[in-house]
Amino acid sequence: MPTRPFDFQNREGQRLSGTLEMPEGIQRGWALFAHCFTCGRKNLAAVRVARTLASVGIGVLRFDFTGLGDSEGSFADSSFSLNVQDLVCAAAAMQAAGMAPALLVGHSLGGAAILAAAGSIASARAVATIAAPFDVAHVLHLLDPEGLARLQMQQQALVQVAGRPLSVGKAFVDDLRGHDQGARIAALRRPLLLLHAPRDQTVDIENATHIFLAARHPKSYVSLDDADHLLSKREDAEHAANLIATWALRYLPEPSAPQASVGDAVAEETGLGKFQLALRSGGSRWLADEPETAGGLGSGPTPYDLLASALAACTTMTLRHYADGKGWPVERIRTAVNHRRDKDRSPPDVFSRQVAIEGAIDAGQRAQLIDIAQRCPVHRTLAQGAAFDDVMPEPPQ
Repeated sequence: MPTRPFDFQNREGQRLSGTLEMPEGIQRGWALFAHCFTCGRKNLAAVRVARTLASVGIGVLRFDFTGLGDSEGSFADSSFSLNVQDLVCAAAAMQAAGMAPALLVGHSLGGAAILAAAGSIASARAVATIAAPFDVAHVLHLLDPEGLARLQMQQQALVQVAGRPLSVGKAFVDDLRGHDQGARIAALRRPLLLLHAPRDQTVDIENATHIFLAARHPKSYVSLDDADHLLSKREDAEHAANLIATWALRYLPEPSAPQASVGDAVAEETGLGKFQLALRSGGSRWLADEPETAGGLGSGPTPYDLLASALAACTTMTLRHYADGKGWPVERIRTAVNHRRDKDRSPPDVFSRQVAIEGAIDAGQRAQLIDIAQRCPVHRTLAQGAAFDDVMPEPPQ
């Protein structure tokens, strides 16, 4: 799936590191995602939710809050208020790039931050939270008691957070106790979707109840059944994302077709790895890459994989068209294509195909279909060769 780096500055001028999940197919708008407490943009739930939204046409920015992941700054000097400011800066950067976020999504404390930031993001049309606490000070129970006690005497201390040591500032703890989320939620004035698992052991279900009661309509709640707080299972993260996408569509801008391009297919570098490319063709988007053994990231098909895919697709479509024209009861067709280079042959590029045809057809009909496979347009193009126009430089902008 196409991704792009998207860095921007917070209010202090520090660089925050972000990743854009580019929308596939018909674009339905843009979303801004806030990760859970200390998690970062590469957290599995953040990646899976963002990519699932992108797969249905909603592009997503996920980024590391100040002092986390690849972003500049110190976590010890951060606070919930700073997280909220980071979200407002992210939305402003997206708007400046022509991707104003219409949907805001937050997970855990990121959900609370999204609720706090929404009133300052004019482009936001809808807000969705996943396992969000009602009172942001709720996060204090994740800090070990001894560490909290040290922060009463020191400006900064090493504290165990969910089993791992982090340097936390006293200002961070004091800031958590200074927010009236109830008032913010009551003044939200945007459609709100709450997703929460009844047996969440980190942020209990009563938090969703308090948020729901504080919010004005339109508001909705959907149970995530037996999902854990971090949405550790892929199916739970994808289920949450699909629920958000379905709910949000009525609030997002009218769908627009992908931007017209100058060619039937466009390949553009993403800036990630040496070879990773974002491809656009036929109204869809995907990645191309080289395997790690060749210096790539292994994140997508190689150019020769794509060429083999074209032959597989054309063969299967040609057989379907022929079988339907004959009225034969062919139920399903599958074509597998392999490519290899044989230096002892001329030309050295060799394609091999294996065709599986399901249905009540006799041996003669099957033989005819196998023969037709040799006549598909892509097969003929590869066999006959092609002519090329000169490569033309793109006109200057």
